[in-house]
Amino acid sequence: MITAPDRRAGATPALTTARAHLGLVALLFALAAAGWWSTAERMQGMDDGPWTALGTLGWFVGVWLVMMAAMMFPSLVPTATLYARMTTDRLAPLLFAAGYLVVWGAAGAAAFAIARGGGHIAGDILAWDRAGRWVAGSTLLAAAAYELTPLKDVCLAKCRSPLGFLLGSWRDGRAGSLQMGARHGAWCIGCCWALMASLFALGIMSIVWMAFVAALIATEKTLPWRRVATYGTAGILLALGLLLLAAPDVIPALTIPGGNPMPSMQPMSS
Repeated sequence: MITAPDRRAGATPALTTARAHLGLVALLFALAAAGWWSTAERMQGMDDGPWTALGTLGWFVGVWLVMMAAMMFPSLVPTATLYARMTTDRLAPLLFAAGYLVVWGAAGAAAFAIARGGGHIAGDILAWDRAGRWVAGSTLLAAAAYELTPLKDVCLAKCRSPLGFLLGSWRDGRAGSLQMGARHGAWCIGCCWALMASLFALGIMSIVWMAFVAALIATEKTLPWRRVATYGTAGILLALGLLLLAAPDVIPALTIPGGNPMPSMQPMSS
């Protein structure tokens, strides 16, 4: 008479934990889906091709954070769920994700500053019919080369090994959760910054290219064969870079800018 109740009592915490982990996965994917929907709505009609206008700082950072949630949260799920199993604080995984997103927000602000500063310095030289096309193509070629570097390999290893990262970066408490998420985000930036630069070179406000880059990131982080993923990504970026330099008209979904100064370097009202 005692055995059955004991089994049920023992199963209850495990079932509760499993449901909590499933809820975390569902939440991250729901946030990513909401990010895709919001981004598609806000980007409608805004794609001007390579070096599309970034708008004001506040507007761009807001859009950027939503984009990062959409693009990165699915690949964050393995690390976040493993972290949830290793901590008793149910809020800790959400703080981990928040720290991760804050670091990506800082990266977006830095990208904005570089683009705006470069526009003020270079001016008309970066127009598409002058150096803009060559800068865009060269960016893709540089991104392809980065895929094969030791630094890329080290950063990608951190992203692909949730257990190794968590054990090596463990911090206690809720502040520790934020710190760990931020550190994971920093490794992710080291892994993906060249792919994000490629997105700027193809059209930062293009939902098609955003999905394309997100697919490359997810493939690199989840495909069992890491070398196949990185070499495949390098080959794709190399081909796109060469096409952008030689025959941009044949690239599907690429918007060719007009002959005006690079729009990303000019203010745009939100």
